[in-house]
Amino acid sequence: MNIKHKLALLLTPLFLIACNDDSNDESNEDAINEIAETASVRIVHASPDAPTVNVTANGELLGFLTGVDYQQASESLSIDTGASYDIAVEANTPAGPIEVLGLELSPDADVLYNAVAIGSVVDETLELLTLAQTSEELTEGNVRATVVHVAENAPLVDVYITAFNDDINAAQANVTLDYKANSGSIEVPGGEYQIRITPAGSKTVVFDSGAVELPANNELLVLATSNVAPGESPVALTISNGTTSSVVLDTNTPAALRAVHGVADAPAVDIIANNDIELFDSAEYTNVTDYLNVAPGDYDVDVAVASDNATVAIDDANVSLEAGMYYTAVANNELATIDLDLITDRPRRVATAVQVRIFHAASLTSDIDIYLTDDGEITDATPAFTDIPYLESDLADTGYAQITAGDYIITVTPSGSKTEVIETGVLSLQANKLYTAFAVNGPDAGDAPVLILADDFVELD
Repeated sequence: MNIKHKLALLLTPLFLIACNDDSNDESNEDAINEIAETASVRIVHASPDAPTVNVTANGELLGFLTGVDYQQASESLSIDTGASYDIAVEANTPAGPIEVLGLELSPDADVLYNAVAIGSVVDETLELLTLAQTSEELTEGNVRATVVHVAENAPLVDVYITAFNDDINAAQANVTLDYKANSGSIEVPGGEYQIRITPAGSKTVVFDSGAVELPANNELLVLATSNVAPGESPVALTISNGTTSSVVLDTNTPAALRAVHGVADAPAVDIIANNDIELFDSAEYTNVTDYLNVAPGDYDVDVAVASDNATVAIDDANVSLEAGMYYTAVANNELATIDLDLITDRPRRVATAVQVRIFHAASLTSDIDIYLTDDGEITDATPAFTDIPYLESDLADTGYAQITAGDYIITVTPSGSKTEVIETGVLSLQANKLYTAFAVNGPDAGDAPVLILADDFVELD
């Protein structure tokens, strides 16, 4: 039962009594007012290497706070001021939820308590930063914002909140913030603004929101969090209005794209966008390129033979790339029926788990099962993933499976069979690492499929 539900159950009988006994109006009204005094709590996930989290109060799930991911803020949840609360943040690990942070809270009325998980799990700097905001009347048409610096690796910074396209050289910083510091309340008329961040004392912009709407009659919590999107900006903004939250990236944030050559009977290829932008040069079978930062937008992509670009295997495949997103373009199938599939990546590592993601891109192999064992013996083993099909234009995969660190052998079989078509050697997989693999057709006709290894698998080669 969540806290709001508890509060509703407490209030209901009091209102019923008030309606049925006029002689007790005054005393009942006093009781109602006493019970009805509430505070609020908001939880923010701002630790870039922490897994998703659940939040509990006195051992019960707080609101719907389960699986809260990085750069997400909860809604502001009402809590009763007549009680104390043991608020716990649980990390979702392969072994199950584990409490990692806690807060004892005896709330005062009309106060919003922000509990922000900050720091790094790997660096052992994880902590819960609390910020109490007293309710104050907001002038009609205005917006009130509190800016908090929670990007651990960013230095002392100046924050500028100006009209869009105002000259920053003529502007004064609204606030200078060090890590964990906050601006206090900044109240301005609602409207379009530009938020820029520079190193303290400098006009060199390291984060630029571009035009951003700060809607009137809102109370905003604005957190400078560590950027995990492509691009050079060290921070991104997580903005919460107490109901929803969103992430504002630097206006110059690119998309990131890499390519996988999984077509056994195809030569080395060039990958060309809009007929004149060479994205990748001479990619050979089983190659995985590095990520390349590109401008977001729509592209017509050609896959051409490297030795003769007039020979085009894929002509004008349309792909749409969004700012802040990571993508992999996977050339697969056979040369005569070559396919180019665009998949979305989420390369944020989490300190508490190994993340494994395996794609079925072997067109000559039917549905597959995948085993993860410590010795390669699968006779009595249950597959970790079952019935993964080969799909044209939309490759199927295991998803980002989180497992405990250790030594594993990956075995691939036809679905429902114990006949091995792929078996790796022993792979020592570590937490805070990401391991991606693509099962593709083997090099020669009749060969079993092979695994193309990417991301942190490459360190194991």
